[in-house]
Amino acid sequence: MSAQLIDGKVVAESVYEDVKRRITQLADRGVTPGLAAVLVGEDPASATYVRSKAKMCKKLGLYSDVITLPVDTTHDELVHLVHELNKNPKIHGILVQSPLPPHIDEPAITLEIDPRKDVDGFHPHNVGLMLIGKPGLLPCTPYGIIKMLEYYKLDPAGKEVVVVGRSNIVGKPIAGMLVQKADMANATVTIAHSRTKDLREVTLRGDILIAAIGRAGIIAADMVKQGAIVIDVGINRIDDPNAKKGYRIVGDVDFEACSAVASHITPVPGGVGRMTIAMLMSNTVDAAEQIAS
Repeated sequence: MSAQLIDGKVVAESVYEDVKRRITQLADRGVTPGLAAVLVGEDPASATYVRSKAKMCKKLGLYSDVITLPVDTTHDELVHLVHELNKNPKIHGILVQSPLPPHIDEPAITLEIDPRKDVDGFHPHNVGLMLIGKPGLLPCTPYGIIKMLEYYKLDPAGKEVVVVGRSNIVGKPIAGMLVQKADMANATVTIAHSRTKDLREVTLRGDILIAAIGRAGIIAADMVKQGAIVIDVGINRIDDPNAKKGYRIVGDVDFEACSAVASHITPVPGGVGRMTIAMLMSNTVDAAEQIAS
């Protein structure tokens, strides 16, 4: 078997087409969705990510405000900025880029963001709405996974899903979304993690296997059920002297080997990662629609 590729670029473009349509509708009402991205310090990966978000905002026609603060910014100073953004009518989405310097309490900063502008979907208010199946802003990466399954008509209803990883960003929320009584849900979900005793025994049960543990190549071919759908969320940098930059990006899944077993599989790069920014743009438009209603 040679797995069909689940192409993140293709799915993201379909999301952007919908986003552009909704932006036009908002423009007719005199509303331009606005996203503020706050970067504290000079972490190169974070800076690159924030720039890519701002670039996509410009491409789609969203208002973008990138705020770069010095690494010695205090917790209280960041709280004050978040409060100002909460009150700013031009801003519908607020993103405080993670990780923050260790002297800043990141969960506490999340609590200061107006839940209506929480386009990361991390505020407990939105997490709670997600878990009880009510409308709210969903975390971008899990939301992107749902959109990928939907685009390729891979309905998880009645299927056994195994999620490897229990982070608050991906593992827990995607499990919470997939067990809902809702379209593109109704799955039976197991969460495995670093303390799971026999990881292979668990992953082999998965009709859909979602790898989000952050360990390069941890999912081998003999851990994948024949014909399973494999979603690789991992983004890991490994040394490669033959690569131009001296390293390459790989996922949590042994892509080549698992492609011979799976029915569908996402690549890294070019898979779930593309969906994260796409769903951030979609969430910003969602927030603008709700605030303007």
